[in-house]
Amino acid sequence: MATNPNPATPEVRTITSGNRRLRQIVARPSLNPSDMMQKILSEEIFLGMLCLDRKRAERSGKRLLLLLLDAEDATKNGRKAEVLKGLVRAANAARRETDPAGWYAHDSVLGIIFTEIEALDGQATINKLVDKVREALVLNLAPVDLSHVHLTTHVFGGDSNDDQGRRGLANPTFYPDLFNQEDSKKTSRSLKRAMDIAGSLLALVFLSPLFILIAVIVKLTSRGPVLFKQERLGQFGTTFTFLKFRSMYVNNDLKIHQEFMKRVISGDHDGEAEGSGGPVYKMTNDPRVTRIGRILRRTSLDELPQFLNVLAGDMSLVGPRPPLAYEYEEYDVWHRRRVLEAKPGITGLWQVRGRSRVRFDDMVRLDLQYVREWSLWLDLRILLSTPGAIVFGDDAF
Repeated sequence: MATNPNPATPEVRTITSGNRRLRQIVARPSLNPSDMMQKILSEEIFLGMLCLDRKRAERSGKRLLLLLLDAEDATKNGRKAEVLKGLVRAANAARRETDPAGWYAHDSVLGIIFTEIEALDGQATINKLVDKVREALVLNLAPVDLSHVHLTTHVFGGDSNDDQGRRGLANPTFYPDLFNQEDSKKTSRSLKRAMDIAGSLLALVFLSPLFILIAVIVKLTSRGPVLFKQERLGQFGTTFTFLKFRSMYVNNDLKIHQEFMKRVISGDHDGEAEGSGGPVYKMTNDPRVTRIGRILRRTSLDELPQFLNVLAGDMSLVGPRPPLAYEYEEYDVWHRRRVLEAKPGITGLWQVRGRSRVRFDDMVRLDLQYVREWSLWLDLRILLSTPGAIVFGDDAF
């Protein structure tokens, strides 16, 4: 039999059976290493599917498991090609056909997405999947290569700890779309930061007499420091020191606000407030607030020191308000996107479209709307609308 001149093409011959002529495969080509990659998605497609599955998990309430197999260290011993082939074989052996596998980072980090993990016995299921992948790695990699592969687990949904042990805080690994923005958006983000710096500097210079006046009044009317410092959550749950003019008495009971916000976030607060003239979803008649503090809060003058936060880069002029850690712990999964998808700001859509009259879920929807529709022009419109909302609005407390 003649040798097949092209090993990539199957060798066939024609045979006659009765009145029919049939084509019969004599030999198949050997498996090309590149063929092994056909079931492995490219980085762009895989990251797109990860974002889509993340959004589905937000709505379904089911957990999502992302396993990452990092082979970057394999370049040190010159066996990267062999390691990558072993990773592909292991991934295909350990996953179901409905579980996507692809490059989280091209030719460096391979990812497998396991979806639809029920909350009941979810951890047991996750442990089984991880063990299955580990067994597949042992079977498909040489011991010398196995030592250069690092497996990490990332769980999305529920109150599970991620691989870094942070309970409740969102794992940036599931948000590659926020880190891989197109060049046009990167330029716009740089311009937004420039606007933040210029705007905060101008505000600090021109409002400096007002800063001094408020500081004197706060100091003379109640015991305690002029500035109130509090730990808040910035983008991706990073903490920073949040500044305000002090509007409360010192040594007050935080549980009052903590219990109130728990009811607001869960939707149990009905919005009733004495003498408010409508539903209010912020504390009114807070016993912790001083008389001067009530004026500062109603006029939002207590927020002025946050221009220092903007200048430091912890906040922006426009964005969602930064939450407290105990508030964030009460968030539903989809609520957390307001912390992830934008840097916190002094003002935003919520402040100019309802403020304390808006339910918590609707406030989050306004924050997410801002993220979707964001542009420099939208920031300018919100900034121009903010003074009017403060002066003419009756919904600040």
